[in-house]
Amino acid sequence: MTAFIFRSAPWALALALAGCSMAPKYERPEAPIAGDWPQLRLSRTLSGAPGSASSAVQTVAAADIEWQSFFSDPKLRQLIDAALRNNRDLRIAVLNIEQARAQFQIRRADQFPTVGAALTGSRQPAASGNGSITSVYTAGLAMTSYELDFFGRVASLKDAALAQYLATEEGRKTTQIGLIASVANTYLSLLADEELLAITRQTLATREESFKLGQLRFDNGVTSELDLRQAESLLESARISMAQLQRQRALDENLLSLLIGQPLSGDLALAVPAGMALTSAPLMADVPAGLPSDLLTRRPDIRQAEQQLLAANANIGAARAAFFPRISLTASAGSVSNHLSGLFESGTYGWTLAPQLFLPLFDAGRNRAGLESANVGRDIAVAQYEKAIQTAFREVADALAGRATLGEQLRAQQAQASAEAARLKLSDLRFQNGIASQLDVLDAQRALFSAQQAVTQTRLLQLQNQVTVYKTLGGGWTEPR
Repeated sequence: MTAFIFRSAPWALALALAGCSMAPKYERPEAPIAGDWPQLRLSRTLSGAPGSASSAVQTVAAADIEWQSFFSDPKLRQLIDAALRNNRDLRIAVLNIEQARAQFQIRRADQFPTVGAALTGSRQPAASGNGSITSVYTAGLAMTSYELDFFGRVASLKDAALAQYLATEEGRKTTQIGLIASVANTYLSLLADEELLAITRQTLATREESFKLGQLRFDNGVTSELDLRQAESLLESARISMAQLQRQRALDENLLSLLIGQPLSGDLALAVPAGMALTSAPLMADVPAGLPSDLLTRRPDIRQAEQQLLAANANIGAARAAFFPRISLTASAGSVSNHLSGLFESGTYGWTLAPQLFLPLFDAGRNRAGLESANVGRDIAVAQYEKAIQTAFREVADALAGRATLGEQLRAQQAQASAEAARLKLSDLRFQNGIASQLDVLDAQRALFSAQQAVTQTRLLQLQNQVTVYKTLGGGWTEPR
């Protein structure tokens, strides 16, 4: 009995070790960020900061708000839907998921034996040394080099492949968030282009009238050439702005076409803004900032970095297991015969079982270098994970800073534009009564044009900032219902 226990001890130890993992225990690194957003105090002190959204939305995190609910403009929703169906970057991200899933399935299949039909034959001199030839032919089922994963090497490689697969899925979500935000921002830019073009056309018409009047007064000796050239300069400045805006609108439309992944024709052409203004754009829902720690579970790019860290952690387990014995089995069962013609006759059944244990003794430092590489890879993944958190924190903080200040800036610039419009009206009245010169009127026209452009540009920044807040808080990847 004692001898039986002694002989069985190695197999009992092997069974006890079966399925164990050499990977270090995973612990999520501490987030290297503050516990609150630095801009919240600023947003509470500025009277121009946007107010809270409706209570129905305020209680929901940004990542839980579907983009169909966040964007209320039906034309914009149509463009985003087309982009999600046709954008090539998103299509590549989806294909990367399929490739990573296939790699995971390959690693998972390594945990199971591979069985196939085999037909083998061998001829060699007989052991008796009399010059005769011994022939052996086999046909049946065979299992080749199935590794008994006692030390978790194959399981660790499978875990690493699974984490990489999950990381690519999070990468697809990150790509989708960026795509939705890019389409929305480009759409808003087109609205701003239309509004700026309308302002420029109106200014151009006014300056053409001023130049004609100045030319007439100069021809009659009422004003100097200085007044005429000033009016001409402002007229050409408006024409320059018109050309620049027409070019910018064409560039924005080309970008929108690229994002959507198809030409802007048919129904999509009707969705492209034409003759609209930013003031007519439907409002977007405001979203609560939440806590910085929410980013760890809401931002797909952070979750992607953590999955890559898990993969690096699993690779350490595989590298550690390489130092231990590797046991593999080769087996076959079927028909065996010394003559090929009698291979499938009755009574020729046979089987073989050939276990192999390989213990690395000398490999010129290959296994040690592999473990060192895996440890460094884990350290790199930790740094990348922490950098992803810090980048996300900075992006949200910047967006909140914009939300806290752009409202006040827009209010002040609208007041400035109103003041410049009143100044132009008064200057023109004084000019008509001979109290002021034409230069005063031209200067008032220039100041009003600049103020109107600034109002439109700031309104664009404010609307795009709403999109940025939604994006940086992890909104936009919820799957459509």
